[in-house]
Amino acid sequence: MALKFKTREAVTHIAPYVLGKTLADLQKEHGLSKIRKLSENENIYGCSPNVKKWFKEQDGDLFLYPDGAAIELSNKVAAFLGVEKEKLVFGNGSDEVIRLLTRAYMSCGDEAVMADVTFPRYQTNVFLEGGSPVIVPLVDGTHDLKAMARAVTPKTKLIFVCNPNNPTGTIVGKKELLAFLESIPSHILVVVDEAYMEYVTTDDYLETLPLLSQFDNLIVLRTFSKIYGLAGLRVGFGVMNEEIAEQLRKVKDVFNVNMIAQRSAVIALEDQSFIRECTHKNQVGREYLEKEFHRLGVSYFPSQANFIMVDTGLNGDHVSSELVKRGIVVRSGTLLGYPTTVRVTIGTEEDNRLFVSSLEQILNAKGGE
Repeated sequence: MALKFKTREAVTHIAPYVLGKTLADLQKEHGLSKIRKLSENENIYGCSPNVKKWFKEQDGDLFLYPDGAAIELSNKVAAFLGVEKEKLVFGNGSDEVIRLLTRAYMSCGDEAVMADVTFPRYQTNVFLEGGSPVIVPLVDGTHDLKAMARAVTPKTKLIFVCNPNNPTGTIVGKKELLAFLESIPSHILVVVDEAYMEYVTTDDYLETLPLLSQFDNLIVLRTFSKIYGLAGLRVGFGVMNEEIAEQLRKVKDVFNVNMIAQRSAVIALEDQSFIRECTHKNQVGREYLEKEFHRLGVSYFPSQANFIMVDTGLNGDHVSSELVKRGIVVRSGTLLGYPTTVRVTIGTEEDNRLFVSSLEQILNAKGGE
């Protein structure tokens, strides 16, 4: 069907983000009293109880604009991370910081190197600015950094490394990532997206923040949406060279992070005991699922995040559909580049046991056909 209104050429190459049905709709459709949502990599334990307490007590002046400079939050994050506040840029989720980077640095004809498969918003935002995504396949679910370095051309402006990677949960090792950073020309921006870094438990993970003084072209992304449990409020940030930060402030919306989100992030950051508790519970759940996957004879990508992508050997849409009937929502791998997989958020002990028993029923039913 011909479009009545002519959109920008770049927009025609973009597919809308696929949103699932609401939990209420799924409950009604399948006659379920409860649905466990394990599809969006959210913190199943919610946010700090201190944030919830503040929500109940606060009577903020909602008629006022928020602090466009996010001064209180900047000071708190800078002190916590041990960086200068001038290096921080906050966004409506780290998604917005990605958009600011492409808006400030991508022009028509420029290239951005990224993995296939990884967080899809990198590619979307590159397209929107008229740039060309250069896609480098994963190897065993992990970024192929050597191939990504070889993909750099005179047109390359940005490189995205999601570490841990979404949707596979894998990481690149310390030595590999450091060697990669050293190999990239200093005029090319390297964006290391660490949205899930608080869940990492391996020693083979490179702490990138101390490298900011060594690599002026390094940008580190973090978020309050994952382990801090504030996905509904949308607060993310980037840590980077002051020059880059200043350019991003030029192109961001003035009041892009609302006052409720800013204050909640400050309170959440102060409760590190909650973060440590979530990390521990996630590790226990991850180890349980891995053990059960071995028992069931199904493979999976070794995750360092709060989700696991498991290869069931069956069509991912079929498995996810069957799981919904049993009250569990997961993300099918058919739209993520791995058609026989599902990606499941690591849940509570009850969630994880229900998922495993339900998956076993589905596998056994298929085997009996």
